Amino acid sequence: MIRLATLASALVLAATGGCASIDVARAGTTASTAEAASLATARRVADWQLDHMEVFDYVGSFQRQTADGRDWIQAAFFIGLTDLADAPGGERYAAVLERHGEREAWSYGARPRHADADAIGQAWIWAAGRAEGDVRSHRLAATVSRFDTVLAAPSDASMIFDEGPGERPCQVRWCWSDALFMAPPAWAELSALTGDDRYLAHADREFRATVDALFDRDEKLFYRDSRFIGRPGPSGHKVFWSRGNGWSYAGIARMLEVMPAGDPRRAYYESLFREMSARIVTLQGAEGYWPVSLLDAGGPPETSGTAFFVYGLAWGINHGLLSAAEYGPSVQRGWAGLERAVQPDGRLGWVQQVGYAPDRVTASDTQLYGVGAFLLASVQVAKLPSGQAD
Repeated sequence: MIRLATLASALVLAATGGCASIDVARAGTTASTAEAASLATARRVADWQLDHMEVFDYVGSFQRQTADGRDWIQAAFFIGLTDLADAPGGERYAAVLERHGEREAWSYGARPRHADADAIGQAWIWAAGRAEGDVRSHRLAATVSRFDTVLAAPSDASMIFDEGPGERPCQVRWCWSDALFMAPPAWAELSALTGDDRYLAHADREFRATVDALFDRDEKLFYRDSRFIGRPGPSGHKVFWSRGNGWSYAGIARMLEVMPAGDPRRAYYESLFREMSARIVTLQGAEGYWPVSLLDAGGPPETSGTAFFVYGLAWGINHGLLSAAEYGPSVQRGWAGLERAVQPDGRLGWVQQVGYAPDRVTASDTQLYGVGAFLLASVQVAKLPSGQAD
């Protein structure tokens, strides 16, 4: 497969500081071919999803929530689309994002303190960053109002995730691992765009509270929420949900993406990112996928968690936090697995459906957040040939 071969060549270049035994012209050709191939796959997957945004009978559950243009399921897709829009040839996706924002009035759902409802803010802030003056202010108004309301009366609710149906009292804070992708990057991005550090300070404080509550210091992985602490799964192993850890891991990368280079708070996130990275690569299956329950090897492919891990690992290589020689092979295997999960028409399969724990998954299962994760991964894979040194 040419895409896999060119990616492998690009990783060799990254690991050797661009000094592999091929001439400069061929190196540039290899890099551009790998970039074009991964972005072409991303566009095919994105286009399939954009062609299927009216009726959601192809998802197995939560169809009403899937149809909500402001809620987390679509938000995760549009977050991935922002990265694709910023990639070469992505301007038409920028137009899609801006039309979506206008249609949704750059606003939010009914849950004023819920991280899932914050997630769409990442797309709104991205779009605001493309504008100036009154247009920027218009696109930011609902986000600033929403976040300022939280800052005016921050919650000190317990991080214990109570049993029971519906939303839990702790969810006015970030008491589940998914939240680390949904909310903190939006808060950090608002600081980056406005220059007001209060939003990043809040995100940093609450992010650390979530780490303290849910991160297993021995396993270097996140519990999905407090219900899973001390509760082994059917195999007797601790339960670390692949997508739950993928959300968290990608959230760390996205926080680092926007934190100022000289910010003393960065060291905490860089250390956490490296800890997780070192653990994550040991849990990857031979076919490139991560199992739905990370300590239970085997089982079917699963692409949402895998895509988030590929995204984070590739992002770490591209930003000099991870060694291409050490982590590149894992990215290569993971990307190859993700490509195999793309059906001929562009539909991404093997996406575990909405849930909060490891569960069954089939080849036909798809969901928008899986596509969003795939887009994030593909854009970072496309950047690998840029001459990153070991």
